[in-house]
Amino acid sequence: MTLQIGFLLFPGIQQLDLTGPYDVLGSLPDVTLHLVWKDLAPITSSTGLVFTPTMTYDDCPALDVLCVPGGAGVGALMEDPPTLDFLKLQAKAARYITSVCTGSLVLGAAGLLQGRQATTHWAYHDMLAPLGAIAVQARVVRDGNLITGGGITAGIDFALTLAAELYSEAAAQLVQLQIEYAPAPPFNAGRPDTAPAHVLEEANKRTAQSRKTRGEIVARAAARLG
Repeated sequence: MTLQIGFLLFPGIQQLDLTGPYDVLGSLPDVTLHLVWKDLAPITSSTGLVFTPTMTYDDCPALDVLCVPGGAGVGALMEDPPTLDFLKLQAKAARYITSVCTGSLVLGAAGLLQGRQATTHWAYHDMLAPLGAIAVQARVVRDGNLITGGGITAGIDFALTLAAELYSEAAAQLVQLQIEYAPAPPFNAGRPDTAPAHVLEEANKRTAQSRKTRGEIVARAAARLG
């Protein structure tokens, strides 16, 4: 049976949150991938790459895997009733409910993280708990059928983890080899605890306004969730 895998597409999406897992899962046999949004108009990512949705909320079949990427546009999604309703509906029957980066905040706003372990990008990790999640510092976190990936590049790790769940470790390893996923970064600056102090300071400055705005959105979402 063909697996139905749906990625939420939205304005301001972080393209690697989408394309990393998309490449991994699209390399598996017998899968159909959907890019789902309210309509079929082209969507511009946070860095300008343009995507075309393949499916609307109304036309989307029941998904085996529901995946919410993150990005600059997640704040609007967290207060968008059609999107939250779509996620709650699909989550009822999905085998796996998943996210990459700040996509987990959208799952939280939909009430899908209540009492469950989850992770997200380091800069917004403290926003999980107000949404009812048990925040865990890890690259990939699984709690039952909920699998969340940390910041951006963790989407590939998440997708390989899911590939092993859907098929086998051997199948996931084959995909890993095919895409030559063997990270060897030139700098040890990928986490706040390893980045040089001046780099972390600049990163915090760049996320300050986003944190303020998202913090306000999270507070409103938490109030709605009770």
